[in-house]
Amino acid sequence: QHTVLQGGPASLVRVRGTKTLLISAYLEHQTNKKEVRVISVALRSERAAFRCHLLCQGKLLVSDGVIDFHKDHFGFPYGTADIMCPLPPGCETPTNISLTSAGSKPEELDHLDLEFLEIQNQKTETDSFQYKFTVCFSTMYEFTNVLQLVQSLEMLQLLGVNRVVLYKTSCSADVQRVLDSYTENGLVEVIPWSLSKYLTVSRKADPNKSPGDLHYFGQIAALNDFLYRYRYRSRYVALHDVDELILPQSVDRWLELLPLLEKTLGADKCYQFENNWFPIEFELPPPMSQTLPRQDQWKNISGVNILTHLYREPSTTTFNNFKIIVDPRAVFRLTVHGVLQSIKGCAWVDRNVARMYHIKSRAEVNPNPERLIYDGRLLDYSTRLIPAVDRKLRRSGFLPGNSTNYT
Repeated sequence: QHTVLQGGPASLVRVRGTKTLLISAYLEHQTNKKEVRVISVALRSERAAFRCHLLCQGKLLVSDGVIDFHKDHFGFPYGTADIMCPLPPGCETPTNISLTSAGSKPEELDHLDLEFLEIQNQKTETDSFQYKFTVCFSTMYEFTNVLQLVQSLEMLQLLGVNRVVLYKTSCSADVQRVLDSYTENGLVEVIPWSLSKYLTVSRKADPNKSPGDLHYFGQIAALNDFLYRYRYRSRYVALHDVDELILPQSVDRWLELLPLLEKTLGADKCYQFENNWFPIEFELPPPMSQTLPRQDQWKNISGVNILTHLYREPSTTTFNNFKIIVDPRAVFRLTVHGVLQSIKGCAWVDRNVARMYHIKSRAEVNPNPERLIYDGRLLDYSTRLIPAVDRKLRRSGFLPGNSTNYT
Protein backbone atom coordinates (compact mmCIF):
# COMPACT_ATOMS: atom_id res chain seq x y z
CA GLN A 1 0.00 0.00 0.00
CA HIS A 2 1.58 3.28 -1.13
CA THR A 3 0.52 6.73 0.06
CA VAL A 4 0.49 9.37 -2.70
CA LEU A 5 0.71 12.95 -1.44
CA GLN A 6 -0.73 15.59 -3.75
CA GLY A 7 0.75 19.07 -4.29
CA GLY A 8 -0.44 21.89 -2.05
CA PRO A 9 0.81 22.00 1.51
CA ALA A 10 4.48 21.26 2.07
CA SER A 11 4.26 17.53 2.71
CA LEU A 12 7.19 16.91 5.11
CA VAL A 13 7.96 13.22 4.63
CA ARG A 14 10.62 11.49 6.73
CA VAL A 15 13.17 9.25 4.99
CA ARG A 16 13.46 6.23 7.26
CA GLY A 17 16.89 5.45 8.59
CA THR A 18 18.09 9.03 7.98
CA LYS A 19 17.75 12.48 9.53
CA THR A 20 16.11 13.83 6.37
CA LEU A 21 12.72 15.48 5.78
CA LEU A 22 11.38 15.76 2.23
CA ILE A 23 9.39 18.91 1.45
CA SER A 24 8.49 18.82 -2.25
CA ALA A 25 9.56 17.41 -5.62
CA TYR A 26 9.90 19.20 -8.96
CA LEU A 27 10.86 18.04 -12.44
CA GLU A 28 14.03 19.95 -13.36
CA HIS A 29 14.07 21.04 -17.01
CA GLN A 30 17.01 23.47 -16.90
CA THR A 31 19.93 21.26 -15.90
CA ASN A 32 22.04 19.33 -18.43
CA LYS A 33 19.89 16.25 -18.07
CA LYS A 34 16.28 15.97 -16.97
CA GLU A 35 16.04 14.94 -13.33
CA VAL A 36 13.85 15.34 -10.25
CA ARG A 37 14.83 17.91 -7.64
CA VAL A 38 13.60 16.96 -4.16
CA ILE A 39 13.77 19.92 -1.77
CA SER A 40 14.60 18.70 1.70
CA VAL A 41 15.94 19.52 5.16
CA ALA A 42 18.68 17.21 6.41
CA LEU A 43 21.30 16.81 9.12
CA ARG A 44 24.47 18.22 7.54
CA SER A 45 26.85 15.90 9.36
CA GLU A 46 25.06 12.74 8.21
CA ARG A 47 25.60 12.85 4.43
CA ALA A 48 23.20 9.99 3.79
CA ALA A 49 22.94 8.19 0.45
CA PHE A 50 19.49 7.82 -1.13
CA ARG A 51 17.59 5.60 -3.49
CA CYS A 52 14.89 7.30 -5.61
CA HIS A 53 11.74 5.32 -6.42
CA LEU A 54 9.91 6.91 -9.36
CA LEU A 55 6.40 6.08 -10.58
CA CYS A 56 6.47 6.11 -14.38
CA GLN A 57 3.41 5.01 -16.39
CA GLY A 58 2.43 2.59 -13.65
CA LYS A 59 5.93 1.15 -13.20
CA LEU A 60 8.19 1.67 -10.20
CA LEU A 61 11.75 2.45 -11.37
CA VAL A 62 14.81 3.18 -9.25
CA SER A 63 17.82 5.51 -9.47
CA ASP A 64 20.47 6.72 -7.02
CA GLY A 65 19.88 10.16 -5.50
CA VAL A 66 22.67 12.63 -4.76
CA ILE A 67 22.28 15.13 -1.92
CA ASP A 68 23.66 18.66 -2.29
CA PHE A 69 23.42 21.07 0.66
CA HIS A 70 22.82 24.79 0.22
CA LYS A 71 25.76 26.69 1.65
CA ASP A 72 23.61 29.10 3.68
CA HIS A 73 22.87 27.11 6.83
CA PHE A 74 24.03 29.82 9.29
CA GLY A 75 25.86 27.31 11.46
CA PHE A 76 22.81 25.23 12.42
CA PRO A 77 23.08 21.40 12.46
CA TYR A 78 20.35 20.99 9.82
CA GLY A 79 20.31 22.69 6.45
CA THR A 80 18.31 22.90 3.24
CA ALA A 81 19.43 20.44 0.56
CA ASP A 82 18.47 19.37 -2.95
CA ILE A 83 18.39 15.63 -3.54
CA MET A 84 18.82 15.18 -7.30
CA CYS A 85 17.32 12.01 -8.76
CA PRO A 86 18.25 11.09 -12.36
CA LEU A 87 15.44 9.71 -14.52
CA PRO A 88 15.98 5.98 -15.14
CA PRO A 89 15.87 4.71 -18.76
CA GLY A 90 12.28 4.53 -20.00
CA CYS A 91 11.07 7.12 -17.48
CA GLU A 92 10.60 10.47 -19.22
CA THR A 93 7.54 11.68 -17.32
CA PRO A 94 7.57 10.44 -13.70
CA THR A 95 4.49 11.48 -11.74
CA ASN A 96 5.51 10.62 -8.16
CA ILE A 97 8.65 9.94 -6.18
CA SER A 98 9.63 8.30 -2.90
CA LEU A 99 13.07 8.22 -1.29
CA THR A 100 14.65 5.56 0.89
CA SER A 101 18.05 5.23 2.46
CA ALA A 102 20.51 3.56 0.09
CA GLY A 103 21.39 1.35 3.04
CA SER A 104 17.91 -0.22 3.16
CA LYS A 105 17.98 -3.91 2.23
CA PRO A 106 15.67 -5.04 -0.62
CA GLU A 107 13.76 -7.35 1.73
CA GLU A 108 13.06 -4.36 4.03
CA LEU A 109 11.63 -2.34 1.14
CA ASP A 110 9.00 -5.00 0.48
CA HIS A 111 7.46 -4.19 3.83
CA LEU A 112 7.82 -0.42 3.71
CA ASP A 113 4.74 1.68 3.17
CA LEU A 114 6.42 4.11 0.79
CA GLU A 115 5.17 7.69 0.88
CA PHE A 116 5.22 9.33 -2.53
CA LEU A 117 5.46 13.03 -3.29
CA GLU A 118 3.75 14.37 -6.38
CA ILE A 119 6.34 15.60 -8.90
CA GLN A 120 5.35 19.14 -9.83
CA ASN A 121 6.38 21.33 -12.80
CA GLN A 122 5.61 18.66 -15.38
CA LYS A 123 5.46 21.33 -18.11
CA THR A 124 7.63 24.38 -18.73
CA GLU A 125 6.37 27.85 -19.64
CA THR A 126 8.29 30.78 -21.11
CA ASP A 127 5.70 33.23 -22.46
CA SER A 128 2.27 32.98 -20.88
CA PHE A 129 2.09 33.08 -17.08
CA GLN A 130 -0.78 32.83 -14.63
CA TYR A 131 0.64 35.72 -12.57
CA LYS A 132 2.72 38.78 -13.45
CA PHE A 133 4.16 39.36 -9.96
CA THR A 134 4.10 36.88 -7.07
CA VAL A 135 5.44 37.79 -3.62
CA CYS A 136 6.61 35.25 -1.03
CA PHE A 137 6.19 35.95 2.68
CA SER A 138 8.25 33.15 4.21
CA THR A 139 7.72 31.71 7.68
CA MET A 140 4.94 33.63 9.41
CA TYR A 141 4.84 32.63 13.09
CA GLU A 142 2.92 33.95 16.12
CA PHE A 143 1.84 36.83 13.90
CA THR A 144 -0.68 39.36 15.29
CA ASN A 145 -0.08 42.49 13.18
CA VAL A 146 -3.47 42.85 11.47
CA LEU A 147 -3.23 46.44 10.25
CA GLN A 148 0.23 46.22 8.67
CA LEU A 149 -0.68 42.92 7.01
CA VAL A 150 -3.76 44.45 5.36
CA GLN A 151 -1.86 47.62 4.42
CA SER A 152 0.97 45.59 2.88
CA LEU A 153 -1.35 43.34 0.88
CA GLU A 154 -3.32 46.33 -0.42
CA MET A 155 -0.09 48.21 -1.26
CA LEU A 156 1.22 45.20 -3.15
CA GLN A 157 -1.92 45.15 -5.27
CA LEU A 158 -1.46 48.86 -6.04
CA LEU A 159 2.09 48.02 -7.16
CA GLY A 160 0.75 45.35 -9.56
CA VAL A 161 1.11 42.14 -7.53
CA ASN A 162 -1.59 39.53 -8.20
CA ARG A 163 -0.44 36.68 -5.94
CA VAL A 164 1.07 36.47 -2.45
CA VAL A 165 2.29 33.12 -1.10
CA LEU A 166 2.59 32.82 2.65
CA TYR A 167 4.36 30.03 4.55
CA LYS A 168 2.49 29.98 7.86
CA THR A 169 3.47 28.33 11.12
CA SER A 170 1.10 30.23 13.44
CA CYS A 171 -0.90 33.45 13.73
CA SER A 172 -3.68 35.03 15.80
CA ALA A 173 -7.37 34.36 15.10
CA ASP A 174 -7.76 37.92 13.78
CA VAL A 175 -4.88 37.49 11.33
CA GLN A 176 -6.37 34.16 10.21
CA ARG A 177 -9.64 35.98 9.48
CA VAL A 178 -7.75 38.40 7.24
CA LEU A 179 -5.89 35.58 5.49
CA ASP A 180 -9.14 33.67 4.90
CA SER A 181 -10.64 36.75 3.26
CA TYR A 182 -7.66 37.21 0.92
CA THR A 183 -7.55 33.47 0.17
CA GLU A 184 -11.20 33.56 -0.88
CA ASN A 185 -10.58 36.37 -3.37
CA GLY A 186 -7.57 34.56 -4.86
CA LEU A 187 -4.79 36.97 -3.86
CA VAL A 188 -3.22 34.85 -1.10
CA GLU A 189 -2.12 31.22 -1.02
CA VAL A 190 -1.39 30.02 2.53
CA ILE A 191 1.01 27.07 2.73
CA PRO A 192 0.96 25.38 6.17
CA TRP A 193 4.56 25.23 7.36
CA SER A 194 5.04 22.84 10.25
CA LEU A 195 8.76 22.04 10.39
CA SER A 196 8.56 22.88 14.09
CA LYS A 197 6.64 19.61 14.59
CA TYR A 198 9.71 17.65 13.51
CA LEU A 199 12.69 19.79 14.53
CA THR A 200 13.61 22.40 17.11
CA VAL A 201 13.48 25.45 14.84
CA SER A 202 15.34 28.60 15.80
CA ARG A 203 13.45 31.89 16.03
CA LYS A 204 16.47 33.82 14.79
CA ALA A 205 19.21 33.67 12.16
CA ASP A 206 21.97 33.17 14.73
CA PRO A 207 22.29 29.87 16.67
CA ASN A 208 24.01 31.75 19.52
CA LYS A 209 20.95 33.98 20.03
CA SER A 210 18.33 31.27 19.54
CA PRO A 211 19.67 27.69 19.59
CA GLY A 212 17.94 25.00 17.57
CA ASP A 213 18.31 22.45 14.79
CA LEU A 214 17.43 24.74 11.90
CA HIS A 215 17.69 28.43 10.94
CA TYR A 216 14.65 30.69 11.46
CA PHE A 217 11.69 28.28 11.13
CA GLY A 218 13.19 26.72 7.98
CA GLN A 219 13.04 29.94 5.97
CA ILE A 220 15.63 28.85 3.38
CA ALA A 221 13.65 25.69 2.60
CA ALA A 222 10.43 27.71 2.30
CA LEU A 223 12.02 30.23 -0.08
CA ASN A 224 13.36 27.49 -2.34
CA ASP A 225 10.10 25.54 -2.32
CA PHE A 226 8.38 28.77 -3.38
CA LEU A 227 10.91 29.39 -6.16
CA TYR A 228 10.14 26.04 -7.81
CA ARG A 229 6.42 26.09 -6.98
CA TYR A 230 6.01 29.33 -8.96
CA ARG A 231 8.82 28.81 -11.49
CA TYR A 232 6.43 28.39 -14.42
CA ARG A 233 3.42 30.21 -12.96
CA SER A 234 4.76 33.75 -12.46
CA ARG A 235 6.65 36.15 -14.74
CA TYR A 236 8.51 37.61 -11.74
CA VAL A 237 8.77 36.75 -8.06
CA ALA A 238 9.64 39.05 -5.16
CA LEU A 239 11.17 37.76 -1.94
CA HIS A 240 10.52 40.06 1.00
CA ASP A 241 8.69 40.13 4.32
CA VAL A 242 5.29 41.49 5.31
CA ASP A 243 6.94 44.57 6.90
CA GLU A 244 8.91 45.39 3.72
CA LEU A 245 7.75 47.20 0.58
CA ILE A 246 9.76 47.83 -2.60
CA LEU A 247 8.63 51.25 -3.84
CA PRO A 248 9.53 52.72 -7.24
CA GLN A 249 10.56 56.38 -7.01
CA SER A 250 9.91 57.66 -10.54
CA VAL A 251 7.10 55.38 -11.73
CA ASP A 252 3.98 54.18 -9.93
CA ARG A 253 4.03 50.39 -10.18
CA TRP A 254 6.28 47.39 -10.62
CA LEU A 255 4.64 46.95 -14.03
CA GLU A 256 6.47 50.09 -15.19
CA LEU A 257 9.57 49.50 -13.04
CA LEU A 258 10.64 46.08 -14.33
CA PRO A 259 10.90 47.00 -18.04
CA LEU A 260 13.01 49.97 -16.91
CA LEU A 261 15.35 47.70 -14.91
CA GLU A 262 15.65 45.17 -17.73
CA LYS A 263 16.58 47.94 -20.15
CA THR A 264 19.20 49.55 -17.90
CA LEU A 265 20.59 46.56 -15.96
CA GLY A 266 19.91 43.66 -18.33
CA ALA A 267 17.22 40.97 -18.45
CA ASP A 268 17.22 37.67 -16.52
CA LYS A 269 19.06 39.28 -13.61
CA CYS A 270 18.01 39.33 -10.00
CA TYR A 271 17.42 42.94 -8.96
CA GLN A 272 18.61 43.93 -5.48
CA PHE A 273 16.79 46.74 -3.68
CA GLU A 274 18.52 48.70 -0.93
CA ASN A 275 17.01 48.29 2.52
CA ASN A 276 15.88 51.43 4.37
CA TRP A 277 14.85 51.15 8.04
CA PHE A 278 11.76 53.05 9.19
CA PRO A 279 11.70 52.53 12.99
CA ILE A 280 8.18 52.23 14.40
CA GLU A 281 9.36 53.67 17.72
CA PHE A 282 8.94 57.15 16.23
CA GLU A 283 5.74 58.77 14.96
CA LEU A 284 7.10 62.15 13.96
CA PRO A 285 4.91 64.65 12.09
CA PRO A 286 5.78 65.27 8.44
CA PRO A 287 7.34 68.61 7.41
CA MET A 288 5.01 71.60 7.33
CA SER A 289 4.34 71.23 3.60
CA GLN A 290 2.86 67.74 4.07
CA THR A 291 -0.31 66.80 5.91
CA LEU A 292 -1.17 63.27 6.94
CA PRO A 293 -4.50 61.90 5.68
CA ARG A 294 -6.94 61.08 8.48
CA GLN A 295 -6.77 57.54 9.80
CA ASP A 296 -8.85 57.75 13.00
CA GLN A 297 -10.86 54.70 11.98
CA TRP A 298 -7.84 52.42 12.51
CA LYS A 299 -7.03 53.38 16.10
CA ASN A 300 -8.58 50.18 17.53
CA ILE A 301 -7.08 47.80 14.93
CA SER A 302 -4.11 45.82 16.26
CA GLY A 303 -0.80 46.32 14.51
CA VAL A 304 1.41 48.97 12.94
CA ASN A 305 0.08 51.80 10.77
CA ILE A 306 2.74 52.25 8.09
CA LEU A 307 1.45 55.70 7.10
CA THR A 308 2.58 57.16 10.42
CA HIS A 309 6.21 56.01 10.11
CA LEU A 310 7.73 58.23 7.44
CA TYR A 311 11.23 58.76 8.82
CA ARG A 312 14.12 56.49 7.89
CA GLU A 313 17.54 55.89 9.32
CA PRO A 314 20.49 57.20 7.26
CA SER A 315 21.76 54.78 4.60
CA THR A 316 24.64 52.57 5.67
CA THR A 317 27.62 51.25 3.73
CA THR A 318 27.81 48.05 5.81
CA PHE A 319 25.88 44.87 4.85
CA ASN A 320 22.46 45.90 3.65
CA ASN A 321 19.47 43.63 4.29
CA PHE A 322 18.42 43.95 0.65
CA LYS A 323 15.65 41.90 -0.96
CA ILE A 324 15.08 40.96 -4.58
CA ILE A 325 12.71 40.74 -7.53
CA VAL A 326 13.72 38.10 -10.08
CA ASP A 327 12.61 35.99 -13.03
CA PRO A 328 12.26 32.60 -11.26
CA ARG A 329 13.52 30.72 -14.31
CA ALA A 330 16.85 32.58 -14.07
CA VAL A 331 17.62 31.25 -10.57
CA PHE A 332 18.34 27.82 -9.08
CA ARG A 333 18.86 28.62 -5.39
CA LEU A 334 17.62 31.39 -3.13
CA THR A 335 18.80 32.62 0.24
CA VAL A 336 17.35 35.23 2.62
CA HIS A 337 19.16 38.12 0.95
CA GLY A 338 19.67 37.37 -2.72
CA VAL A 339 20.53 34.21 -4.65
CA LEU A 340 23.12 31.44 -4.25
CA GLN A 341 22.95 30.04 -7.77
CA SER A 342 21.65 31.84 -10.85
CA ILE A 343 22.20 32.18 -14.59
CA LYS A 344 23.25 35.84 -14.84
CA GLY A 345 23.77 37.01 -11.25
CA CYS A 346 22.34 40.10 -9.56
CA ALA A 347 22.42 43.86 -10.08
CA TRP A 348 21.90 46.67 -7.57
CA VAL A 349 19.01 49.03 -8.28
CA ASP A 350 19.80 52.72 -7.81
CA ARG A 351 17.97 53.97 -4.71
CA ASN A 352 16.59 56.89 -6.74
CA VAL A 353 14.92 54.42 -9.10
CA ALA A 354 13.46 52.11 -6.41
CA ARG A 355 14.27 51.11 -2.84
CA MET A 356 12.87 49.01 -0.03
CA TYR A 357 10.97 50.45 2.94
CA HIS A 358 11.41 48.26 6.03
CA ILE A 359 8.91 49.39 8.66
CA LYS A 360 9.54 47.60 11.96
CA SER A 361 10.82 47.93 15.52
CA ARG A 362 14.45 48.99 15.85
CA ALA A 363 14.55 48.98 19.66
CA GLU A 364 17.66 46.78 19.69
CA VAL A 365 19.77 49.42 17.89
CA ASN A 366 18.07 52.41 19.57
CA PRO A 367 18.23 54.83 16.60
CA ASN A 368 18.73 58.55 17.23
CA PRO A 369 15.53 60.44 16.27
CA GLU A 370 17.56 63.54 15.39
CA ARG A 371 19.33 61.62 12.61
CA LEU A 372 16.14 60.32 10.97
CA ILE A 373 15.35 61.54 7.45
CA TYR A 374 11.83 62.23 6.18
CA ASP A 375 10.66 60.10 3.22
CA GLY A 376 7.01 60.59 2.30
CA ARG A 377 6.86 58.34 -0.79
CA LEU A 378 4.21 56.14 0.86
CA LEU A 379 1.86 59.13 1.08
CA ASP A 380 1.75 59.28 -2.73
CA TYR A 381 -0.30 56.06 -2.54
CA SER A 382 -2.44 57.08 0.46
CA THR A 383 -5.52 58.32 -1.42
CA ARG A 384 -5.84 54.84 -2.98
CA LEU A 385 -4.46 52.84 -0.06
CA ILE A 386 -6.68 54.16 2.74
CA PRO A 387 -10.05 53.39 1.10
CA ALA A 388 -8.76 49.96 -0.03
CA VAL A 389 -7.65 49.11 3.54
CA ASP A 390 -10.99 50.36 4.90
CA ARG A 391 -12.92 48.16 2.48
CA LYS A 392 -10.94 45.07 3.46
CA LEU A 393 -11.25 45.78 7.21
CA ARG A 394 -15.01 46.26 6.82
CA ARG A 395 -15.41 43.05 4.83
CA SER A 396 -13.38 41.17 7.44
CA GLY A 397 -15.53 42.56 10.26
CA PHE A 398 -12.89 44.80 11.88
CA LEU A 399 -14.68 48.06 11.05
CA PRO A 400 -18.39 48.88 11.14
CA GLY A 401 -20.17 48.98 7.81
CA ASN A 402 -20.16 52.76 7.47
CA SER A 403 -16.49 53.44 8.31
CA THR A 404 -15.46 55.83 5.51
CA ASN A 405 -13.55 58.38 7.57
CA TYR A 406 -10.84 59.15 5.04
CA THR A 407 -9.98 62.10 2.85
